[in-house]
Amino acid sequence: MASFLQLTFNPMGYSVLRSPSMPPAPSRSLSLSFLSPNAVEINAETSAPFDATTEFDFKGYLMSKAVSVNRALDLAIPLVHPKRIHEAMRYSLLGGGKRIRPALCIAACEIVGGNEAQAIPPACAVEMIHTMSLIHDDLPCMDNDDLRRGQPSCHRAYGEPVAVLAGDALLALAFRHLVDLGNYPSSNPIPPAIFVRATAELARCIGAEGLVAGQLLDIESTGLENPVDIDRLEFIHLHKTAALLEASVVIGAMVGGGSDLEVERLRRYARCIGLLFQVVDDILDVTKSSEELGKTAAKDLASNKTTYPKLLGLDKSREFAEELLQDAKSQIEGFDPLKSAPLLHLANYIAYRQK
Repeated sequence: MASFLQLTFNPMGYSVLRSPSMPPAPSRSLSLSFLSPNAVEINAETSAPFDATTEFDFKGYLMSKAVSVNRALDLAIPLVHPKRIHEAMRYSLLGGGKRIRPALCIAACEIVGGNEAQAIPPACAVEMIHTMSLIHDDLPCMDNDDLRRGQPSCHRAYGEPVAVLAGDALLALAFRHLVDLGNYPSSNPIPPAIFVRATAELARCIGAEGLVAGQLLDIESTGLENPVDIDRLEFIHLHKTAALLEASVVIGAMVGGGSDLEVERLRRYARCIGLLFQVVDDILDVTKSSEELGKTAAKDLASNKTTYPKLLGLDKSREFAEELLQDAKSQIEGFDPLKSAPLLHLANYIAYRQK
C-alpha cells in the first residue's frame, strides 16, 4: 500500500492534532517548510488524474451550500423562552459570515462518496462552534473587539453576560445537533461508531488540545517586547485557527464514509488550508481597511501581536501562503477530479480572498 504524505512539522514538540494511527512526524529543518514537497507518494494504480482546469461553478456551489446551511441553522435555533439568549445566539450565528467551515465539511463528505444531506448536521455544528469562538474572542477580556461581520459584536449588542452565555449555549447545541439522529436522512443511516469518532474529533480539536490551547498561547504572546519565533507562532495558529477547519473536513469525511487513509489525507489538506487561512488573515489585517474587512483592521498591530507579516515581512508571508496552497492541493490529487473540485476551489478561495 502506498504511503501518503507525512507532515513534517512538529511545532514546539506538540503533535496532538496528528491521528494516533499515524507515525511520528519528524521535526522540520526550515522555518518556512511546513510540509516537505517530497513527502508525497501517490499510488499510481488507484489515483485518478487531477485536472486543475476542470470547469466548476465555485460561486454557485458556495452559495448553494450557504443557503442549505443557513436554512438548517435558522431551524436549529427557534425563538423560544428565554427569548433573549436565543436572540443573541441567532444574532451572531445568522448575522453573515462566509460559511467556509460548513462548505469544507460538505465538500469533504462529497469527495469520499457522501452527500449534502449527510453533511449538513456536522456542518451546522462546526459553524455553531466557530460562532461561539468569535463571540468569546471579541469579549473585552480577550481581543476586545467591537465589530464582527460588519455589525456590533455580540457583547456590544447584548452585554457581556449574555454574550458569554450565548457562546456557551452554541457550544452545547453544536454537540447535540451533531449526534441528533433526527437531523440525518433515515434512508442512509450513519453507524453509531462514526458519531462517537466524530464527537471525539470535534471535542479534541476545540478543547485544551486544540483551539483553546492556541487561544491561550495567543493571549500570552500578545504585547511582548520581542516577537515570538516562527515555531510558537505556527503552534498558535495550527491550534487556534487550523484546528476547527481540520475538524470540519475530517468530520465531513467520516460521515461520508471515507476510509481511514482518505480521512487522514483530507486531514493534512485541512491543516495546510488552516494555516493558510491565518497567514492570509494576517496579510489582510495590514493591507485592508475596516470597511473592507467587516471588522477592525490593524488590530493585531495595535495590540502588539506577532503576525506572519510582522515576523517575516509581507513578501515572505505571501510566499509562505503560496507554498501552503500548493501543499494543500497536493493532498487531493488522488481523488476524483470532479468530486475534488470544491476542495480545490475552496483552497484557492482561502488563499486569494479579500476579506
